Amino acid sequence: MFDKLREECGVFGVYTKENSEVSRYAYTALYALQHRGQESCGIAVNNRGIIDYKRGMGLVNEVFDKENLERLNGGKIAIGHVRYSTSALSHHHNNLPIVVKHIKGPMALSFNGSLINSRKLREDYENKGAIFHSTNDAEVIAYAVTEQRLVCGSIEESLEKAMYKLKGAYSAVIMSPKKLIAARDPNGIRPLCLGILPEEAGYVVVSESCALNAVGAEFVRDIKPGEIVVISDKGISSISTHCGDKGSLCVFEYIYFARPDSVIEGVSVHESRIKAGEFLAEQHPVEADVVIGVPDSAIDAALGYSGRSGIPYGMGLVKNRYVGRTFIQPTQEMRESTVKIKLSAIGSVVSGKRVVVVDDSMVRGTTTRIIIKMLREAGAKEVHIRLSSPPFRNPCFFGTDIDNRSFLIANQKTLEEIKQEIGADSLGYLSMENVEKVAEGANCGFCSGCFSGRYPMEVPDELPRDKFDSKLSQ
Repeated sequence: MFDKLREECGVFGVYTKENSEVSRYAYTALYALQHRGQESCGIAVNNRGIIDYKRGMGLVNEVFDKENLERLNGGKIAIGHVRYSTSALSHHHNNLPIVVKHIKGPMALSFNGSLINSRKLREDYENKGAIFHSTNDAEVIAYAVTEQRLVCGSIEESLEKAMYKLKGAYSAVIMSPKKLIAARDPNGIRPLCLGILPEEAGYVVVSESCALNAVGAEFVRDIKPGEIVVISDKGISSISTHCGDKGSLCVFEYIYFARPDSVIEGVSVHESRIKAGEFLAEQHPVEADVVIGVPDSAIDAALGYSGRSGIPYGMGLVKNRYVGRTFIQPTQEMRESTVKIKLSAIGSVVSGKRVVVVDDSMVRGTTTRIIIKMLREAGAKEVHIRLSSPPFRNPCFFGTDIDNRSFLIANQKTLEEIKQEIGADSLGYLSMENVEKVAEGANCGFCSGCFSGRYPMEVPDELPRDKFDSKLSQ
């Protein structure tokens, strides 16, 4: 089904001391997070305890216009969400933020990740009379929190108790009538950071630091694995009940998901990708005339490969900027057509040359094969593929779309068989030894289960199909 991992979601929250145009903060931040999700988006605003929201299918500029942004203006708190592209399971009922009306007060919630026990929790709540309106895990989290609100004194205490039930990956932002709350799962699998607005006018929580820059906020720190951060008119506080070790951030954030200008857990994404390319050049040297990168996420790794190998870098592939990251298509013919619309080769750069193509990953192999064919048609004499990640051999349970091993070319074929199938002259992956070194010095550990099969928590053998349907909807 898939040839590239689809993006994680992106979340955002802002708390200001005075009523302001918080919807515009959210709108600007979601623009900066658009790379993390291109299927749907939403903003919820708290204006004097009343939560209003707008959600829709499409890109940020397609869902929001001047009129609905003005309608959402005037509050002190807002949260936002962008969601990655999915298949035909997409439905507006799954759009976030989710807004819940409860006897203890309304609540809005956005999150990035995936719960491995959501099916069990959903069944438990349904047996108690709960009615679900979506298939995403956000609604499960909302039920877990509201269940605790009946016995707890505050919403943050309710979340702290609910987290004992939630198993998996989640970086969440929650808005109540008076508070903005942010939380990461105890393993810290998905990123989340805290920023402060100019003149201490308020605070921002967001998936990536690149969105802090967009709204003019200054980076304060990464939210710790297991931490709950509470922002209100009393200031900012933290609950550390679930905090433990350094966590296990998804290493693929550095390889592909995050924007190059982001800094995650103290490490520049741009620098980590440069380093991955340098490792690749050391591991898999080859005699060649030019190094090119598959835009955009592999450009930095290609520069690293070029710098370490001494082979000149060239822009051999050009990207159509009006086409998003790789989308799923129902037929092989349509998948190939999408790649050709998205990318084209520059003949003057590759014609008659031995070409090293650096890409971030390969899942199914379809896109890589088409790119190689494209380069040969443009006159490339040789095409050598270098990948800045290890082979994908295992499913991911924490929010990406590798649901079982049968889709993974590296799990079905040997290196030589893969090389033959995609039509490359040579093929080299980044080693497991080096993949975690790309973010050396980070203030965290890493989850690399999709490569190694070692996960930070106990996981099922495969994701049940209805669970995957739920995960796709986030």
